[in-house]
Amino acid sequence: MAKVIMIVDDSSSVRQVAGITLRGAGYSVVEAVDGQDGLVKADGQKINLVISDVNMPNMDGISFVKALKAKPEYKFTPVIMLTTECSDAKMKEGKAAGAKAWVVKPFKPEQMLQAVAMLIAP
Repeated sequence: MAKVIMIVDDSSSVRQVAGITLRGAGYSVVEAVDGQDGLVKADGQKINLVISDVNMPNMDGISFVKALKAKPEYKFTPVIMLTTECSDAKMKEGKAAGAKAWVVKPFKPEQMLQAVAMLIAP
């Protein structure tokens, strides 16, 4: 069965490019438009990895990661932050929230797949 990756990003074009890249590599993809939507869509289902933007309306990526990690079933789910943010302070904040990797936009599809492969086997 395909590994499930959730993409949480308010940009439909980023979700589309990431989704095409991940589906092409054999992953199953769940898309969410912001952190709140991500929490609703997670809802106890098996998610092997999360890719989240940082800056989003309603609930930003770092708040989303903290809320997701607070749920026992997602405590050990790896998270990649995919964002335009590249300040050390923001990266430390993301790592403290539970992010395992940081990919800066714009990204190359193979760069994302490498980060995913480091955290979960296909």
